[in-house]
This record gives sequence, structure tokens and C-alpha cells, in this order.
Amino acid sequence: MAEVIFDHVTRIYPGNDKPSVDDLNLDIKDGEFLVLVGPSGCGKSTTLRMLAGLEEVNKGRILIGGKDVTTMQPKDRDIAMVFQNYALYPHMTVADNMGFALKIAGTPKDEIRKRVEKAAEILDLTEFLDRKPKALSGGQRQRVAMGRAIVREPKVFLMDEPLSNLDAKLRVQTRTQIAALQRQLGVTTLYVTHDQTEALTMGDRIAVIKLGILQQVGAPTELYDRPANVFVAGFIGSPSMNINVHPVVNGHARIGEDTIELPKEAVDKLTPEDNGEIVVGFRPEDASLAAPDDENAFSLKVVNVEDLGSDGYIYGNIIKDDADRTLDSSSLMSDQNKLTTIRVNPRVLPQIGDIVKIKINPAKMHLFAPSTELRLN
Repeated sequence: MAEVIFDHVTRIYPGNDKPSVDDLNLDIKDGEFLVLVGPSGCGKSTTLRMLAGLEEVNKGRILIGGKDVTTMQPKDRDIAMVFQNYALYPHMTVADNMGFALKIAGTPKDEIRKRVEKAAEILDLTEFLDRKPKALSGGQRQRVAMGRAIVREPKVFLMDEPLSNLDAKLRVQTRTQIAALQRQLGVTTLYVTHDQTEALTMGDRIAVIKLGILQQVGAPTELYDRPANVFVAGFIGSPSMNINVHPVVNGHARIGEDTIELPKEAVDKLTPEDNGEIVVGFRPEDASLAAPDDENAFSLKVVNVEDLGSDGYIYGNIIKDDADRTLDSSSLMSDQNKLTTIRVNPRVLPQIGDIVKIKINPAKMHLFAPSTELRLN
């Protein structure tokens, strides 16, 4: 058993008032692939390094397989790390690089060779075992780094942005290999990345962290379909969710010069602190072009269109009147240069400059309270 538990774990770096990781409670099940995702500087690498024993834990404790390892030396924790840079020894062959940790541990030579050959077979590296790292591509070097971790047969794999140095095509390919490999080996894995596409495609579960505080943990579909707050809603998904603040008028959200109906149970949860406003979020694929006379739709002026063959995207500005100032809340906007993004059939793309009506699928609308940024529906 190699379940990993973070129990109220806090890390405050010397000279800092604010914790880099604040009261983290996280349970990684035995054999699970958990992806820890968040923007740069959010505390995800610190979390990984605390589990590895490379960072001190100021409060709380960390358990691996039911054993408290909070103050244990890294070498005694039975973990293996894969870093962003491959950290291979340039003067050693692939085989020697992969088996080096076992050699230091005093493992017999024939056992080392057996484990290295087995790992090389899994990683498709058999023909490269006698080469030096300089004779390998970036993707092959990263697989050697993975092999070095595999031969250790650890309780836990820790991966710190291992795909960051690869080009886009190789990243997709290696991503698939790592996910398949982890399921084949069944080793508990904590994978750290800032790339939410990696998180959605690789993890059994995703943990989203912001400024050292855990925001939400769940299966990829759960975070995509039911984000707990505005941050998770805007962070997970590409293109990201359209998120804006709108006034609430008679149970409707006023979007520019138009209004759309809101579910009563969400409106009833608004408090005086919300100042009669609501945060409306919807994904580009959850809205569609509507008829010009549709009353439950809003007007959008098209400023750009993209035809990707299989999909079309329109980017536009909501047409708003002078009194409508709530749309410029920069902290809640999506990242598409404050433009609203809609996915449409590429065969019916409107022209740039057109004014179109947009209807949101009411079942796929995400509503949040402006005061707390927490989900309402």
C-alpha cells in the first residue's frame, strides 16, 4: 500500500509572512495518478518537494503508506522523482544512467541489468541502452529519466513538469506514454504541471491550487462540468470559459442590452454583499447562434473568426449600453483578451463586423456569487 496523505500541511519559507502552501489536506489513493495543477508560483512544486523531503514542513504531517515521513530523510522515503530537466550524467550510457541509483544502493549487477532491460523494454529504449545522452532526442532523454525512476521500483513517483522542455508534438506523444505507463505499473503518482490540458488528459483526479490554497479536487470531468469557484472555472478548459459579471433584473441577467433567464434557486442564493449582480460563466461549446428575435439571447459584435476545419470559433464584444459598467471586472474575465468566445459550425461562420444573437444552453450555465466567487447552481 502506498497511499499518500497530506494532513494540514503548511510551508512558510524563511522571511515570508504568507505560507507558500497553506493547510493542505490531500489524499492520493494507492495506485492513483493525481495531477496537481495551478499557475506559476502557486505552491505546487513546493508540495511535491515536501513529499520528497526536499522542503521542511512547518505544520502538519505527510504519510506514505500509513507511515509518517514528515521528518524522514529523502533517501528513506522510497520515492523516485522525474524532473523538468532530465538530469542525466553525460559521461554514462543510457543503461548506466538508468541503473545508477541501484548501483549506489549496492544492488547486484545482474539484478540491475535485469531491471534496466525490463524498464527499457517498457519505454521502447532497448536499442539505445549503449548510447550516451547527447546522442538522444529530448523525448528519448525524458524516457531515460523515466526509466531511472522505474528501475527503483518505488512506492511513489513524483513528476515535476517533465514535459516542459519538449516541443508541442513530442509533448502530446510523451503525455500519452506516461499516462499509459503509470496505469501499467500501478504506482501511486503525483504529477505537477501548469498545463491544464495535461491535467485533463492524464490524471485520474486533478487538484487545483492557487496561492498555496487547494481550490478543488476531483475527476477531470467533474472539474470541467462543475467548477467549485470562478478560479477553477476560468483555469480548467481551453479555450477558457467566458466569465462576466452582470446585473440581476427580475430574475434575469442583463447582458448588454438583452436579458437571459436565470434559475430561481441560484438567484435566491445571492446575498446583499453581491450588490444585485451575478457572475455568469459558459464554455464556448455550450452556446450557439440564435434567431434574431430570440428573447432569451444576447447580442455579440463579431471581431474575429477562426475556421479550424472541424470547428469554428467566433470572438466578439457584448453590445452594452452606457449604464452597463459591470462587464469590466478584470479579475473575473476569461483570458481571451476580454472577448466572448463561441464555438460554432465552421460552415456557418458569420463575417467580422456582424452582430449576431447568442443563446446559452441553460443546463450548461455556470453561476457564481460575485462576493465569494463560489458556485451557486
